[in-house]
Amino acid sequence: MRLLPLPGVFQPLSDSRMLADHLRHERLGPDVSVLDLCTGSGLLAVVAATHRACTTAIDVSRRALVSVRLNALLNGVHVTALRGDLFDPVAGRRFDLIVSNPPYLPDPDGELPNRGLERAWNAGARGRKFVDRICADAGEHLHPGGALLLIHSSVCGEQETLEALTAGGLEPNVIFRHRGPLGQRLAARADWLRERGLLLDGDQEEMIIFRAAAPQERREGSLH
Repeated sequence: MRLLPLPGVFQPLSDSRMLADHLRHERLGPDVSVLDLCTGSGLLAVVAATHRACTTAIDVSRRALVSVRLNALLNGVHVTALRGDLFDPVAGRRFDLIVSNPPYLPDPDGELPNRGLERAWNAGARGRKFVDRICADAGEHLHPGGALLLIHSSVCGEQETLEALTAGGLEPNVIFRHRGPLGQRLAARADWLRERGLLLDGDQEEMIIFRAAAPQERREGSLH
């Protein structure tokens, strides 16, 4: 797969590639609909599209949407790219699979940036501004038996995500974890993270992939 690096668009790092590897093991094909939230360069969307899935990608960045369309063209696939805030552009729609590598870095300032590349990684004081919203709303955008694949760092709280996904009506499991040294941006915040007790021994983190399945049968009163 080829990706064209576009100025001003966050380029995929190891976490995106970890998630892409697991996405490839999902059931994908022309009868499968996939939604990529916070798509960035479009790596995950293009992976799904190369397996012939009907793929939609969402990002708040206009440059990201240009990047998705260019990278899809470069790889000979089609991706529908929509601009908006998480699920807003697909209100009322459901998908077989939702995949997301959202912003998840805790930020000492606690404020979400409204422009620039920092939007791709800063996610509030706890790093959960986007994770919590995805956990809460994903169930209303999945077909029965569909699934969410979500990745974030252990500094955001593994148990909190499991509980949030369960509260959102999904059945979550951790399907992958990789422990290692902090990335560049977290390393710059190591003292602050250490004071908050968010780092593993040796100032390390784990990248965690969650798979959360929607029930095969919808509960009474749920959206159809």
